[in-house]
Amino acid sequence: MKITQCLRRNALIKANEIALTCNAKQQTWSELRENSARLAALLKSRGLKKGQGVAMLADSCIEYFEYHFGVPWAGGMIVPLNTRLSDPELIEILTDSESVVLIAARPYLERARELLEHAPLIAHLIEIDSGDTEADYHQLLGAESPIEDLEQTDDEIAALVYTGGTTGRAKGVALSHGNIVANALVAMNTMEFHAEMNYLHATPLFHTAGSGRVYSTTIVGGRGVILPKFDESDVLRTIGEQAITHLLLVPTMLNRLLNHPDFDRTDFSSLTNISYGAAIMPEALLKLALAKLPGVRFTQSYGMTELSPSAAYLPPEYHTLEGPSSGKLTSIGIPIPTAEIRIADGQDHEVARGDVGEIQVRGPMVMQGYWKQKELTQQTLKGGWMHTGDAAYMDAEGFIFLVDRFKDMIISGGENVYSGEVENALYEHEAVKECAVIGVPDPQWGERVHAIVVLHDSATAGEAVSEQELIAHCRQLIAGYKTPRSISFRVDPLPLSATNKILKSELRKSFL
Repeated sequence: MKITQCLRRNALIKANEIALTCNAKQQTWSELRENSARLAALLKSRGLKKGQGVAMLADSCIEYFEYHFGVPWAGGMIVPLNTRLSDPELIEILTDSESVVLIAARPYLERARELLEHAPLIAHLIEIDSGDTEADYHQLLGAESPIEDLEQTDDEIAALVYTGGTTGRAKGVALSHGNIVANALVAMNTMEFHAEMNYLHATPLFHTAGSGRVYSTTIVGGRGVILPKFDESDVLRTIGEQAITHLLLVPTMLNRLLNHPDFDRTDFSSLTNISYGAAIMPEALLKLALAKLPGVRFTQSYGMTELSPSAAYLPPEYHTLEGPSSGKLTSIGIPIPTAEIRIADGQDHEVARGDVGEIQVRGPMVMQGYWKQKELTQQTLKGGWMHTGDAAYMDAEGFIFLVDRFKDMIISGGENVYSGEVENALYEHEAVKECAVIGVPDPQWGERVHAIVVLHDSATAGEAVSEQELIAHCRQLIAGYKTPRSISFRVDPLPLSATNKILKSELRKSFL
């Protein structure tokens, strides 16, 4: 099954029904199919060859759905760009992916034009709502005739989704048609999707979690309601106005909604399902949500980009404090029906139930590998198992409990932050002698990025460099959400292990 197949089916059996709503715009299933096929024709006319990348820089919109279907329709790979990344990070992705076309929306057009100066492989810029007749997305689509779906095979790459690298280099996660479809088919069941649903796309469509919902909601033929960006007031208003039945939230989003002054005035009568993931859900926050939304069924989803993106889920019936199904509220759940999950030690041997080890996954949702990083791919997929780097234990009933991350990844507000990237930025400052970046608990973000810095003898925090100056320095090099929110200075060298690696575990203990 190809990721375009579900769109062609819906255009056949419910052609004139509304597929998408975004602000005042609406689009039927036949119009979505037509525009996706026209976009494919446009890309082919611009010289797109099979397997080449098409990047997109935009907030969530109807055109993003057309992109998700139109690019594979033409045989290309989608390369969605995180709008919060810095220009150097975006240039690295455009270069590494060897993308040949960039689609950019109006708020990002000036930035996109500047990016082209440093990404010579981009041969064409297509502009959404620019008014430029030579490059405007809608005018160009109108001049094209739809082409037939190329219908790629299951093992061909459909998407390159970039995540941060522990060494500072971005990693392009290669997801095949088979990967994406396998996960979408499972998600529509575990998340209780159905054809009459009104799904609120409140998470960015450039994220795997958001793009995964593009395909799973389309498979069932549910209506999608798109918000360009997450805003608490807009989400609450839209839930009532559009009779939303389903949505996905990260814990930070849920926390903001629950504490918003409009929450108690919102009509939640239509809302039946909330799925959550991307970060550890604080137990107190989940209990509050269950109390304030007693008619809503909650489902936790565990995964990562490399898993397309899910491998485990906690079903709604375990979101309870009483009865035989209680006691699992802090679990990330059980394997999805198509996933095998084991908890293994450093030698990849499965550990006993209750013992902590690494979560390892295999199944049709596991990525094809990291783009142009063969050694890293072999290491991560060693023995046919995806090594997640997450530490957890499994109880006697097969429920998994996440306890820590082996990798030094920080999840702040649902965004993945790799400490190596932040440390590389800090080391760019001449005053920094040594540094380590860790995640510390934060009531708003779940975790916040904190840096511990040792300065050169010639510099002190009160003279040559300050906390504010280092934060501003980092903001010029990396995305704002990766930039340290706090920095502490120390005179003594950072603690080292016997192999001269910085002991971040000791730093966390001393900081906490």
